[in-house]
Amino acid sequence: MAELHDLTALEQGELVRRREVSPLELTEHYLERAHRIDDDPSTTVGAFVTLTDELARARASQLETLERGAGSPLYGVPTAIKDLNLTAGIRTTFGSPVFADYVPDVSDGVTLALEAAGMISLGKTATPEFGSPCYTEPEGRPPAVTPWDRTRMAGGSSGGAAAAVAAGLVPVAQGSDGGGSIRIPASCCGLFGLKPTRGRISGHPMYGDPVGLATAGPIGRTVRDAAAMLDELAGRRAGDPSWAPPPVGSFLAACDRDPGHLRIARFTAPVIAEAPVDKACLDAVVDASRMLEGLGHEVEEVAVPLPPEAVPVFETCWAVLTALSVVPPEQEHLLRPLTRWLSERGRQVSGPDFGLAIGAMRRFAAGALTALAPYDAVLTPTLAAPPLPVGAIRNDDDPAADFEAQKRFTPWTSAWNVTGMPAASLPLSWTDEGLPIGVMLAARPAEEELLLSLCAQVEAAAPWRQRTPPGW
Repeated sequence: MAELHDLTALEQGELVRRREVSPLELTEHYLERAHRIDDDPSTTVGAFVTLTDELARARASQLETLERGAGSPLYGVPTAIKDLNLTAGIRTTFGSPVFADYVPDVSDGVTLALEAAGMISLGKTATPEFGSPCYTEPEGRPPAVTPWDRTRMAGGSSGGAAAAVAAGLVPVAQGSDGGGSIRIPASCCGLFGLKPTRGRISGHPMYGDPVGLATAGPIGRTVRDAAAMLDELAGRRAGDPSWAPPPVGSFLAACDRDPGHLRIARFTAPVIAEAPVDKACLDAVVDASRMLEGLGHEVEEVAVPLPPEAVPVFETCWAVLTALSVVPPEQEHLLRPLTRWLSERGRQVSGPDFGLAIGAMRRFAAGALTALAPYDAVLTPTLAAPPLPVGAIRNDDDPAADFEAQKRFTPWTSAWNVTGMPAASLPLSWTDEGLPIGVMLAARPAEEELLLSLCAQVEAAAPWRQRTPPGW
C-alpha cells in the first residue's frame, strides 16, 4: 500500500477533497518525515532552515472546518516557502547571518497566494545568501544536498526547496529563479522545475528586481503538480509594474492537451562561459531529441541566440542586484566573501552605466527572441555536469574563481532569464552511478500552456515519478 508521500500533490488534494485524508493527517505525516530525515545529521538533505510545526498544525486544523469541494486542487496539501520570501511573523533570513533574527510583519505575494489556495507551509527552505550562488551552502547550516547522493549538491539557489521535494518532505514547493535557481536544483535532484515567463507571478510588495531577471515558480515531482502550483501563484496584483497576459484556461488543464506538431530548436554550445560539457549531459539532449522526434516533433540545430557580448552585460546587472541588498555597513563583515565581492562590483557601476546595461540586455534579449521566434520550443542541456560534490564550486578565498566556476556549471540557464521566456528542467536521464541529469525546454514568452503541454507529453512517454532516491 502506498504511503502518503508516494502520492502526488494533486492526488493528496483529491483525497482531502473526498475527505479520505485530512489536512492535519498530511501535515503530521510530512512533519514527522522532515524531523526524522532532515534533523538527523546522518540523513539530512539540508532542506529546512526553519520548521513551523505548531503554525502548520494550527493552519491544518483551521482548514478542516472549511469547505473543500471547490477552489484549489491543492487545498490542504503541505508545501514550504523559500527563505527569500517574506512570511509575516516567521523568521526570514535571506540565507544570511545578517538577517538571522529578522521577522517580517508582512507576507509577500507568493506566500499570500499559497495561503489563499489553502496550502499549508511547514516552514522555510534553505537558500544561499540572498539567493545568489548556484549552490546552497548557507552559513552555519548543513548544505542542501541531493538525496540521490548526499555528498553532492542540491544546486541553488532553491536548493532547500528541491531537496525537500526530492526527499519526500513536501510534495511540491515554491522556488525562485534569477539565473537558473529553480532549474538548477531541479536537475540536481531529479525533479521538474519551471521558471515562468517574466511578469507571470507578482513581485508584491518589494519589487526588488528592476531588471526583470527573477521570478518565483514551482518545483515538483510531476509536471501536473508544478502546473497546479503555477495556477495558484500566477496573476497580477494592483501595483505590479508589468504582467504577463492570463492563460486561455488553467495551466493544469494545459497538461491534458495535445501540443500538436512542434518545431523545436536545439543547441548545446554553452552560452555564458567556455565550459567543458559532461558527455552524459550531451547524451541526455540527444536522447531527448530522439524522443521528441518520435512524438512527432521536428528538432532543428540552431546557433546560440545570445552573443558573447551579452555575458558582461548580464554580470553587470547581476552585481548591481546583489549590491541592492540593504545591509548596514557595520554588518557587512558578516557577509560571505562572494556576496561582498559581487556587491563591490555592483557599487562600482554608476547609475547611467546601469541604465545602459539594462538597455543593452533588453536589446540582446530582443535579438534572441527574434532568432527563436520561428520555433515553438528550445531544447538545451540544463547543466554542464551531473550534481557536483558539496564545496566543489564554493571558493571563499577567491570569489572571482567561485563566480567563474558557477558560470561553467550553469552555462545555459540564465539565457532564459535574460529573454524572459518560460523554461523548465525535466529529469529525463541518469548517470550510471544513479545521478539525475535534467534537460531544459523553453518556449516563447507567455506560452507556458504550450510548454506544459509538451512537458506533460514527454513525461507520459518517459515517466519518472516512480523513480525515488535512497531513503525514500
